[in-house]
Amino acid sequence: MDDEESQRSALQGLLEKWGYDARTATDGADALEQLRDGWADAIVTDLNMPRMDGAGLLAELQNLPEAPPAIVLTAFGDVDKAVDTVHRLGAFWYLEKPVQTRALRTILERATAQGRLARHSARLERQLSAQGVLGGLVTKSPAMRQVFSILEQAAPTRATILVTGETGTGKEVAARAIHDLSPRRARPFLALNCAALPETLIESELFGHEKGAFTGAAERRAGCFELANGGTLLLDEIGETPLGTQAKLLRVLEDRKVRRLGGSRETEVDVRIVAATNRDLKESVKKGSFREDLYFRLNVFEVLLPPLRSRPEDIPVISQTLIANLNRTYATRVTEVAKEVQELFAGYQWPGNVRQLRNVLERAVIVAGEGTIRRSHLPPGFAGLPELSVDSGGDVVTLRPGVTVEEGERLLILTTLRHTGGNRTRAASLLGLSVKTLFNKLKQYGEPEE
Repeated sequence: MDDEESQRSALQGLLEKWGYDARTATDGADALEQLRDGWADAIVTDLNMPRMDGAGLLAELQNLPEAPPAIVLTAFGDVDKAVDTVHRLGAFWYLEKPVQTRALRTILERATAQGRLARHSARLERQLSAQGVLGGLVTKSPAMRQVFSILEQAAPTRATILVTGETGTGKEVAARAIHDLSPRRARPFLALNCAALPETLIESELFGHEKGAFTGAAERRAGCFELANGGTLLLDEIGETPLGTQAKLLRVLEDRKVRRLGGSRETEVDVRIVAATNRDLKESVKKGSFREDLYFRLNVFEVLLPPLRSRPEDIPVISQTLIANLNRTYATRVTEVAKEVQELFAGYQWPGNVRQLRNVLERAVIVAGEGTIRRSHLPPGFAGLPELSVDSGGDVVTLRPGVTVEEGERLLILTTLRHTGGNRTRAASLLGLSVKTLFNKLKQYGEPEE
């Protein structure tokens, strides 16, 4: 793209000589029209053009899925503007005019390779989505497949997304999937829990502060908006944000500028916002605890994650994914969940949703060590299972509140071992452990080897 015909023709001839199928455009608007008819492996664009310049084109490309990488050509003296364009609008690289042909050819080869790889990755993502996999999310349920469809439509755009659902349904995982499916995937992804910080600190975390802005501000610090510039910022538990902060947040979302606490200068930011909450924000608006204008600003796309109890068909596939991850974390070799445990899981209401399922499986994987997860590996009291109390022929171990999991496990293992007369193979069987895991536990407790 170049508004000078001689420059366009010369560059087109050079690229065709190198074996590329090169098309020309007079400006950004012309290029967008041509890109709607077909796609490109890369774009080479002048920075200064009438009607729509190179920066305007790059801004528009951010709203399109699978945007091709762009190489910006800039006249002498415009290097600072070109560097800003690369960082702020995600251009692939920039070159000064007159362009050195060797440098252009090298950069163009890299850019086209990246463009093809990005499109290949996007096709794989779509295929996985059709199979029920999207980022860190897996499903077999129709309800979650609809969620996947919404995420795929919204992710490539710059639109703000509001992810809602009960605690533990995977809102942060969904936010990460949105980021990974967007043109911003190579830029930062930051998550801020708005409920975890007091009002005096949340604004500093969001907007940053200058040295001496408040007591304890010993040095200048950038906030999340600046740190996530060019990428995605997850505002988790947005419904817990104080009203005063909501007003300042709304202003940043509208102006795309932040001012650090104690500062006088505003900084432009390009951040994609994903907000998440387990609250009904409409009710919060009615009660006056959440600003209506901020709610409408955030709710461009709403993605509601259904609770786990409404999609029991997802429990087996989610369990297998979690077990695979836990095996890597703990170097265990658990392969499956027993049928009796699967039936127990299917009938359970899961008030803590996927997060609770992960916690239950984490404990079970550690206790089992390898093979199959059985009822004896599940936490005491889970889904109506008996609380932890062991009767071993006169030896009774009762665990009262306050006893650590590690100490309770040690007492249970040693009592069972006494009950079996020191037979470690039988003790392991009664405890639902592998013999190897039992030996490792006893070694950890300092018990002598036989």
